[in-house]
Amino acid sequence: MLLVYTHKVTPRLTYIFKQIFVRMLKIPISFTTKVDEFVAHSGPKITYSKAPLGKEFFIRNHALLFEQGIGNQQGEIQDWDGIPCFFPLGEQSSIPYDIFAASFYLITRYEEYQPHVTDVHERFSASQSLAYKGKFLEKPVIDIWAYRLLEKLKQKFPDYEFPVRVFQQISSIDVKEAYAFKHKGFIRNMGGAFRDLFHLEFKRFIRRMAVILRFRDDPYENFDLLLQLGKKYNVDTKFFFLFSEYTTFDPNVSYTNKSYKLLIKSVIDYTAFGQLFSYYTMKNIKKLKREKNRFEEVVIRPLTKSRQHMNRMELPKTYQNLIDNDIVEEYSMGYHTHAGFRAGTCTPFYFYDLDYEIQTPLKVYPYAFNAEIYKHQQLTPKEALLHMLNIKNEVKKVNGTFISLFHNSILSDLPDNQAWLKLYEEILKPL
Repeated sequence: MLLVYTHKVTPRLTYIFKQIFVRMLKIPISFTTKVDEFVAHSGPKITYSKAPLGKEFFIRNHALLFEQGIGNQQGEIQDWDGIPCFFPLGEQSSIPYDIFAASFYLITRYEEYQPHVTDVHERFSASQSLAYKGKFLEKPVIDIWAYRLLEKLKQKFPDYEFPVRVFQQISSIDVKEAYAFKHKGFIRNMGGAFRDLFHLEFKRFIRRMAVILRFRDDPYENFDLLLQLGKKYNVDTKFFFLFSEYTTFDPNVSYTNKSYKLLIKSVIDYTAFGQLFSYYTMKNIKKLKREKNRFEEVVIRPLTKSRQHMNRMELPKTYQNLIDNDIVEEYSMGYHTHAGFRAGTCTPFYFYDLDYEIQTPLKVYPYAFNAEIYKHQQLTPKEALLHMLNIKNEVKKVNGTFISLFHNSILSDLPDNQAWLKLYEEILKPL
């Protein structure tokens, strides 16, 4: 066990120290404010305070972990041997930056509590983030900092056997449209058919007609294949189903559709699942609760996992609403427009509510990229795969949790999506 001496134990301090030491580095820790207890400890120990007690492993603290509320804290990016970092310390410190305060700033999304301009969908935009401005959005810097700290600790305490964590991979699939053509109704399909012809998408038009006439399966009904691929490569696969009324932003079939209900039941028998809450639930907690209740009536079990459609969330309000509705796992921590690590980490973490200064029971699973980003950027599947593998490799270096986000629609066998299905299988393969 590693003992941490500090002049004051605060909720912020215990939260981020446990995240870095216990959840990332797998090192059990305890805290003390008593000098005699610290001196008597025979195992590895560090001081996190304003000044060292002696010649121990010492990290000078930044003020952030001893404050309350939201201040004007701003990170000034500097270079730490090729890796961006902020909150620099003095020469006495065993490491040159307060990685605990910097990690707390990123992982709590401190900057999203500060005044900012939202995008057209009322979201905090990636371009406003410190990670984007500092050009480290695509690196899990908190995990990298933690591993650098670990190397220093190994040098200081060579006889201590430090645990090693294992790389994990999760494939998350959003089902915002369970069907491309089936169950869409006469008006929607006729409108789609005219659109196919107008854009000269003859293959899509022919497939649409074949599905409507029941000569072929719907191209978006690829759930068995996706389950098989997950099993083949031993990758944990989770499906998130949109289950709401039809809107411009929520194009799925109606939640009352019997075939859709049967589809959901058939999938969740074989894998973990969650709900993709619809576009307008961000501002309407009553709607969120209705959607959850309807979904639970279908799956006949409590809903514990969620994702927000189009990543529409407002911190801390969205997470507070989810907690009030008994959601314990959340998968929206990422940007809808950029790949990378919104919270600076590839390790799941518990949401720390800066409004109430408490660690909540909501566990946040940060994803690395949304495949739709690459398609909107008009990258070829080959170009997209190279970028995805680079990010996966960054996670592998720190033995983190690599979470990808695909939609079942982009993995269909429609002509313009076939290459993306092959790409998906490549992403599942071990490095």
